[in-house]
Amino acid sequence: MHPTDPAHPVDPVSPVSSVGSVLLATFELVPRGEDGGELLRRAFADVGIEAQWAVWTDPVVDWSSADTVVVRSTWDYHRRLPEFLAWVDRVAATTRLVNAPEVLRWNADKRYLLDLADAVPVVPTIDVPADGLLTGLTAALAEHGAVVVKPRVGASGVGVVVAERTDDLRLSGLTAGPWLVQPLVASVRTEGEASVFVFAGRAVSQLRKVAPPADVRVHEEYGGTTTPVALDADAAALAERAVAAAGERCGASPAYARVDLLHHGGRLVVSEVELIEPGLYLDLLPGNAGAFAAGLRT
Repeated sequence: MHPTDPAHPVDPVSPVSSVGSVLLATFELVPRGEDGGELLRRAFADVGIEAQWAVWTDPVVDWSSADTVVVRSTWDYHRRLPEFLAWVDRVAATTRLVNAPEVLRWNADKRYLLDLADAVPVVPTIDVPADGLLTGLTAALAEHGAVVVKPRVGASGVGVVVAERTDDLRLSGLTAGPWLVQPLVASVRTEGEASVFVFAGRAVSQLRKVAPPADVRVHEEYGGTTTPVALDADAAALAERAVAAAGERCGASPAYARVDLLHHGGRLVVSEVELIEPGLYLDLLPGNAGAFAAGLRT
């Protein structure tokens, strides 16, 4: 094993020890993992597990040397999905992969929201094929007025646009289809989005994310704000139900999740269930590190 990036060296991966070892998969631009990544390593150490960061595309990494590989900050997966899913299959063939391959594959396409709709309330969603944008958009606009269009495979708000007409110039910002079309949920700009972290099926912490007035994206890079808040009982219960339903639909229980919720139509609804590489916001919620590590042992 060798440092992945000479400018930002990572610790060499040690052989499997008697107490177990974990490789935390990240991507090449953040070889030490997400912000606060050292907290995650220490949290694993506290429960007797040696954890190291490793870049998922590094050909030198021997993933089979670890007892468990945990997908963490692989934040480029959506740009190279076939390659990522092939890596998932190779790793899972030689060691335990978390979340499980069937969970990762199911969650990579945001159409999963339609799979969940009969189990939990979700943001109303229309699946629009790559050759059906005009038809799908026309139907959604007639039903909802202003709508949000997003790629079915995507992350970090890239390619997400708001439209009020089929000739809305903002639609030039769309990335390749297929897409999902949803109503513009006004509460994302006022009340905000609740992001609930669920580890081993149990909700443990929550953030409030609010989009800026001119956008619907809550990400900080677009002007959104993120604040830790007390765990709300209703949000926690819905998040746990959503994760359980996801496990039933893809045949494996997720070990970790972030569930995003919005108020729409007088109730809480699920807007997203992140089961691949949700950031843990360890700078704001350092306790997530311990909960994540402990949950992996259950």
